[in-house]
Amino acid sequence: MPVKAPGDAETLREHFAWVYGNLAMTHAALTEGASSYGRLHYMIRGRFRKGYLTGTMSMRPLTDDERTKIEHGSSCCYCGARGPLTLDHVLPKLTGGADAAENISYACKSCNSSKGPRDMVLWLVNRGRFPSVLVFRRYLKLAAQAASSAGLLDTPWSEVPGDALPFDKRSLRVEWPALAEFEMWPSASGGGPHV
Repeated sequence: MPVKAPGDAETLREHFAWVYGNLAMTHAALTEGASSYGRLHYMIRGRFRKGYLTGTMSMRPLTDDERTKIEHGSSCCYCGARGPLTLDHVLPKLTGGADAAENISYACKSCNSSKGPRDMVLWLVNRGRFPSVLVFRRYLKLAAQAASSAGLLDTPWSEVPGDALPFDKRSLRVEWPALAEFEMWPSASGGGPHV
């Protein structure tokens, strides 16, 4: 049941609805242990997308993601490695990301230094690994908040200046991988984005 992804003329709000809807679909499929998307999963995506665009649904609060951060506090949020961890800004501070608890995650030294001020999604995708569901969920919530605070949610994607936000808007246009490529949280055995 593919639905056309938003294009250049669609707003950031429509892009967030599309990506977060896909994420909700993927989360539901992984939670039930499905090997492929079924009708119910596509319905979840469509329902969220429509609800987000009409204002009847919103992304869940970041408190869910804070719990996840605590539960997985002994592993890197990007590669799953255990060991000495550092603090990393999900939306880089150097590009305008907030220096606040909800924008900070645990990362191994290798991932933290490799990512630097780059956009987390594009950095991982360029290393052949899509963000895990729970990390991408946090990223999308933070990015949507930043776009809303900047008054850009209803701006067409093509008209949003590249340096107007603390995330790269191209992260909302990445190709969605097959269900089998997703992890709820990154596992060190999945091969990391280490360089």
